[in-house]
Amino acid sequence: MRKDHRPYAVKKAYFKFQKFYTRHFLLPQLENLGRGFTFMRPWHVEIFGSPISIGRFATVIATSDKKVRLSVWPEQPGRGKIEIGDYCLLSPGVRISSAHSINIGDNCMLANGAYITDSDWHGLYDRVSLGKAKPVCLEKNVWIGDSAIVCKGVTIGANSVIGAGAIVVDSIPSNCVAAGNPARIVKRLDPNVKMKTRAHWYADPVKLAGDFIKWEQAVLRGNTFFGWLKHMLFPSRKG
Repeated sequence: MRKDHRPYAVKKAYFKFQKFYTRHFLLPQLENLGRGFTFMRPWHVEIFGSPISIGRFATVIATSDKKVRLSVWPEQPGRGKIEIGDYCLLSPGVRISSAHSINIGDNCMLANGAYITDSDWHGLYDRVSLGKAKPVCLEKNVWIGDSAIVCKGVTIGANSVIGAGAIVVDSIPSNCVAAGNPARIVKRLDPNVKMKTRAHWYADPVKLAGDFIKWEQAVLRGNTFFGWLKHMLFPSRKG
């Protein structure tokens, strides 16, 4: 799409429908969903099992070809849970699967296609079992890169970054960049440099929401309902 031809009123209604869909269809499936959430195309978010909790000001982006999937399949009664903290970002194609427990701290960002699991889901010799499961923990402000995989029993320390395509089978300490298969530390971050997180972005949520409205109105200024319909039926490079 070269340009968004929708008038602001139509886009505003679309945003409201996304909020309605999230509250009506997703919220009842969650143990908790904090205030200030943004779900983009929530009908492409799949939730299975419980308990699954998501904190405040979460951003979840899903697409038709890259659904976001959160699933709990307990290895035994009382096990299996997913806890996602405040200000977290889940990009298209993110999958989180728990048989034991997965805890994701505040301000964590999961890039396109990232996969986090706390179980093998099959045994080496018993292929019908769920396999061995060990808890996974992402501490605060962890960034998981595109298509990276975080495996059972792993803890990733605060502020650390996992490179695109990495497979993490061992724990990574805080303030590190890890990459490769298996993932190994390739860089150390300076803990004395002040870290700017998603929480800073949401420091004044009312102002942030107002800024987004002004930006949308400016971008869509001049769009009309009939102009939008015309572009839908007869698309043109001329805009």
